[in-house]
Amino acid sequence: MIESVHTARWVSQIADQGWDVHLFPARDAPPHPDFRDVTIYNFSTRRSPGLHHSVRLRGLWPLPRGETRVRRAGERLFPKWSSRSAWLASVIRWLKPDIIHSQEIQHAGYLTLEARSKFGGRFPKWIVANWGSDICLYGRLPEHAEKIRAVMAACSHYHCECHRDVGLARRFGFEGEVLPVFPVSGGFDVENMRRLRQPGPTSARRVIALKGYQNWAGRALVGLRALEMCADALKGYSVVIHLATPEVELAGRLLEANTGIPVEFDTGGGRKMGRADILRMHGRARVSIGLSISDAISTSLLEAMIMGAFPVQSDTGCGDEWLCQGKSGLLVPAEDPAAVAAALRLALADDELVDRAAETNARLAYERLDVSVIKPQVIEMYKRVTRARPEGG
Repeated sequence: MIESVHTARWVSQIADQGWDVHLFPARDAPPHPDFRDVTIYNFSTRRSPGLHHSVRLRGLWPLPRGETRVRRAGERLFPKWSSRSAWLASVIRWLKPDIIHSQEIQHAGYLTLEARSKFGGRFPKWIVANWGSDICLYGRLPEHAEKIRAVMAACSHYHCECHRDVGLARRFGFEGEVLPVFPVSGGFDVENMRRLRQPGPTSARRVIALKGYQNWAGRALVGLRALEMCADALKGYSVVIHLATPEVELAGRLLEANTGIPVEFDTGGGRKMGRADILRMHGRARVSIGLSISDAISTSLLEAMIMGAFPVQSDTGCGDEWLCQGKSGLLVPAEDPAAVAAALRLALADDELVDRAAETNARLAYERLDVSVIKPQVIEMYKRVTRARPEGG
């Protein structure tokens, strides 16, 4: 998943270790600009805008143009040898890596499993990282359950960010070593992030943040309905919706028209919010709402905790492993606007609740999320896997 900021953040934790890190894309996508000092494989060696000079590209086509025609011809004439899984298998044979780490299951994990079937010989130690709903949701779908079982049976190590998902992996047949449980996107620079917070207590803030995903998992429209139900309590507040999908933006504009509550979007002024903008948004929010029918530990939830916003989060992830219900946040059903509205009213009415929650979550962030805590665990995790006996050994 080379387009993902989560992958880039994870790799940044080991970029200074002197290790030779290679990234193979699970699908065609431009590399995230935050990558540093890694080797990335792509069909073309053409550099995408903003890619750091320390990133090395290895491709099959050395010229700046013509890669699309060449790729299509190869797929037509040599289908067995031109597939992504065959290419990955050949890269593994050539590199002989100490460890293969699949970041995510439905793309990276399935691809690695297919490459393994074409590899021949002893396969390297293989870590599978479970992102978000990789097992919790997709494991309930028959077309995915069989593939997940195959991945779990084949990999030697498993990393996830929810204790809940350890048990799920075991139920899907994983018999290898479970690695320490912590966020799969790595640690946060908590001190620098908190400098972006609005000064003063959380209770003085007059912004409500809403994660704007309305898709296979996201339920932002439920959040908007809850906001409408609380319109009488939101006088003097504004709503900021980040990552809004088109239907959420439409519904948000209707909310503003119907209630008079100002609604902002992360595309305001024609420029999408960057990471610092999203952190500032959480840092001026009294309440941050995130709703989805399935998740692991939501990154936006962790960011809200760090930035002092009171979390109202769906109970379908593992927020219960981070929040104390009714004290440091409120977990709600993802598809129940009345329950979300009740939680929002409580957070709007109780200044002491939100201020104490901000203090509790700040301590937790330093203890469990800071890069100074997570990075050593990541480095030790790789060393531990390297010391383990090889597959079949």
